[in-house]
Parts: sequence; C-alpha cells; structure tokens
Amino acid sequence: MLAKTKNFLEEVKVELGKVTWPTRKETVATAWVVVVIIVIISLYLGACDVVLAKLMRRILG
Repeated sequence: MLAKTKNFLEEVKVELGKVTWPTRKETVATAWVVVVIIVIISLYLGACDVVLAKLMRRILG
C-alpha cells in the first residue's frame, strides 16, 4: 500500500511538471473577465426579476 502511494505521488509530481501554469498577469486578467461577466449576468437577472415581479403583481392584482 505504501509503495503504491509513493509511486502515485511520484507520478503526480512528474505530471505537474508538464503543466503550463499561467502568469500572474494572465490570472489577474482572467479573474477580471470573470468578475465583469458575473456583474453583467447579475444585472440581467435582477432586471428580469423586477420585470416579472411587476407583471405578476398586475396579473394577480
């Protein structure tokens, strides 16, 4: 069991060495894109909620 675990961890280390990690600049840029998209989607869903709430109030009186 211990030998299998050691072998697995060695293979993990080799595979992680093959990974192309993003630079700090790329990570920050990607994070900003995610934040902007979240804000846009939040505004859209909030607007839909307001419109549908007003529509339901008119229908149900």
